[in-house]
Amino acid sequence: MLNVANISVTFNEGTLDEKKALNGIELEMIAGDFVTVIGSNGAGKSTLMNVISGNILPDVGDVIIDGKQVVHLPEYKRSAFIGRVFQDPMAGTAPSMTIEENLAMAYSRDKKRRLKFGVTKKRKDMFRDYLKTLNLGLEDRLSAKVGLLSGGERQALSLLMATFTNPNILLLDEHTAALDPSRAELITSLTEKVVRESGLTTLMVTHNMQQALDLGNRLIMMDKGQIIFEANGEEKKRLTVKDLLQEFQRIRGQQFEDDRSVLG
Repeated sequence: MLNVANISVTFNEGTLDEKKALNGIELEMIAGDFVTVIGSNGAGKSTLMNVISGNILPDVGDVIIDGKQVVHLPEYKRSAFIGRVFQDPMAGTAPSMTIEENLAMAYSRDKKRRLKFGVTKKRKDMFRDYLKTLNLGLEDRLSAKVGLLSGGERQALSLLMATFTNPNILLLDEHTAALDPSRAELITSLTEKVVRESGLTTLMVTHNMQQALDLGNRLIMMDKGQIIFEANGEEKKRLTVKDLLQEFQRIRGQQFEDDRSVLG
């Protein structure tokens, strides 16, 4: 479903601020894979997300989604088959529009645009059914402005908007990091439920090592623009945070220094 081949990205090339953000990244995901990505600040996690989504054009390499080469497609064209939830709850929705208007935009993401009403009675009924799955009461607030929702409610709505057209790839970019612990736990549970029930191929960047271990069937660790460690299946299930820290030290010869990742 996803093939990232030999992707390299350099920022500020030829200057004193030159930084190799990604260095020959190779990643393959089959349909239904749920891969969690961990690494310290500056490891290249979000840059990888931006390359896949089309927000950043790589220096070299290929991005192939469901057999289609997309590396030169702009972000808005890739949105037909990529869903994404960002760290900032404000980023995935239009705050001045209502819940139903936001859902109507997301619903049309993979469809041809026509001059007709985006919010119809039939769609309202469908939106209510989808919103009921969140158990937040949003199905009774379709006409409410999204800007009036709490951060957790907006992130739950963003998750729903990113997934209800069943995208080929779902990208979750530290989507619980900006929430308080209780709301983060809610969104984590919703994520697991939505991905499992829809069988979505998912790539999730997280700052929380325990969360990376608890979710998904594969885990990759990044450092300095490279994938330095990967665990799958039963091996991943047996890992602990301590194991990950020891693996990083074994590979890099130094301690992992991002306390936020260790402590969650």
